[in-house]
Amino acid sequence: MFLMHLGSLRTSIVIAAFLSATFLMACEPAAESGEEGLTEEVVVNLPSDGAIDEALASISEERIREYTQVLASDEFGGRSPSSRGEELTIQYLTEQFASLGLKPGGMNGTWVQEVPLVAITADPDMSLAISGAGGSRAFEYGAEFVAGTPRVVESVGFEKSELVFVGYGAVAPEFGWDDYAAVDVTGKTVVVLVNDPGYATQDPDLFKGNAMTYYGRWTYKYEEGARQGAAAVLIVHETAPAAYGWATVENGWTGTQFNLVTEDDNMGRVAAEGWITLETAEAIFEMAGLDYHEMKAQAELPGFEAVPMGDLTASLAIDNTIERSSSNNFLAKIPGTTRPDEVVIYMGHWDHFGTDPSLEGDQVYNGAVDNASGIATLLEIAEAYTLLDPGPERTVVFWGTTAEEQGLLGSGYYAENPVYPLNKTVAAINIDALPIYGATHDYTIVGFGNSELDDYAVRANALIDRVVKPNPQPEKGSFYRSDHFPLAKQGVPAHYGGAGHDNIEHGEEWGRAQSDAWTADNYHQVTDEYSPDWDLSGAMQDISVWFRIGLDLAYSNAFPGWNEGTEFKAMRDAMMGR
Repeated sequence: MFLMHLGSLRTSIVIAAFLSATFLMACEPAAESGEEGLTEEVVVNLPSDGAIDEALASISEERIREYTQVLASDEFGGRSPSSRGEELTIQYLTEQFASLGLKPGGMNGTWVQEVPLVAITADPDMSLAISGAGGSRAFEYGAEFVAGTPRVVESVGFEKSELVFVGYGAVAPEFGWDDYAAVDVTGKTVVVLVNDPGYATQDPDLFKGNAMTYYGRWTYKYEEGARQGAAAVLIVHETAPAAYGWATVENGWTGTQFNLVTEDDNMGRVAAEGWITLETAEAIFEMAGLDYHEMKAQAELPGFEAVPMGDLTASLAIDNTIERSSSNNFLAKIPGTTRPDEVVIYMGHWDHFGTDPSLEGDQVYNGAVDNASGIATLLEIAEAYTLLDPGPERTVVFWGTTAEEQGLLGSGYYAENPVYPLNKTVAAINIDALPIYGATHDYTIVGFGNSELDDYAVRANALIDRVVKPNPQPEKGSFYRSDHFPLAKQGVPAHYGGAGHDNIEHGEEWGRAQSDAWTADNYHQVTDEYSPDWDLSGAMQDISVWFRIGLDLAYSNAFPGWNEGTEFKAMRDAMMGR
């Protein structure tokens, strides 16, 4: 848990004896296994400086390039789940991790965890009908609303479902907020705002101010609607609080949608999950005799109560084409020497968007940066761990998730069906794309301030003279959009960070411009291909940081926790008996 190395000695350090108050805050006592409430002092048993330096020196930029180039080759076809590209990827990872001496980390002594998937394609010939005493109106699919169903059924819908405006649709006890407190929405259609009241007001004392919380994410809106018994959830789209335009909604929520499959075929989810444009929302509110913008302003205030929308009702019918399949999470492990039941996870998604035969010219979404480079990094970090003597006290798992690009489905399935108990999972380190534009003076933590893992990253970066900065755009909710999040939602602390923009050679403005240009030109495009022109010096910085964060966890008995005020602290504290 600490980066202090004492010569060539393998030193057992009782941290509380000599560390600063700042560090002690990051070292909350860990719960003794099986005895709720019993704590033990935090102890670290790091290998020698020499062993750690040797392991770090083994991390090879050349091999990272080689692994990335193979995984991102046209032969792998864009690594779509449930495809020939998946078969090649799982085979390649099995061969490579086995050659490094790692053990299968999946189910029943295998390298994988099977993930059941379903692809649901909604017939676009649908309309949203809103009716009331003053008349009715049908809204156009695509241009004015989008909707689909997670339920694995050929047809689903509802007729004359009462409309209720529930503000931000948040039930957030840690913030003293409950938009559903004064209303029963069973069988009704709820209209909700995107993001959360903190962003809307920019009040730093309301939720988390400008930084989006999970209560602001569209996924949460649908989940909470289902918990409340709603028939449908319609999210009002506005570009600024959503952090993307309507075109992203129209393109992303139409066509084939992948989902996990529960035993009840997702019948516990709402019948329809949808979005409506701002103009559609304004029109519906006007039909109800309400002013959308006035209602939105009221929803930003503490104590807001849901507003029934007069006599308005909604009707919608959705017809589906259904295709079931399965994919695989890949898991390899280095068993712990003294605490093998406790697990530190390195993770990154192996999947991408596959091949699109409808495209002219290049048809393969190679996904080189996103995320063949992350999987290559898992291999290099794994090899570095195999060189440590003594080996890690805790089991270190290297997890390649599936179906991240389809909505964090592989990690979501694991979080609900963990291979390793979550109360024995110390933390996860998520690696989603390497930087390719050189070394930086800074390192950005997405979700900075959420957990005590920040302290680990600060110490690791200090060793290479880098400063740690928070995500400069927390309102976009990036913490909730990568594969670590399903674990976080279940209470497991997770770290997600990487090189900032302050390029050592060219400066911050240049670095930001390169990043923005790559995102505009290559992100989720067929042009995300391997290039020998990449400057991976910043990637090598990041890898050393990720290695050291895991090292300090793998040789310690500490269980870092979530900070006060985060959405996940209560669940973690409960599972750990704190």
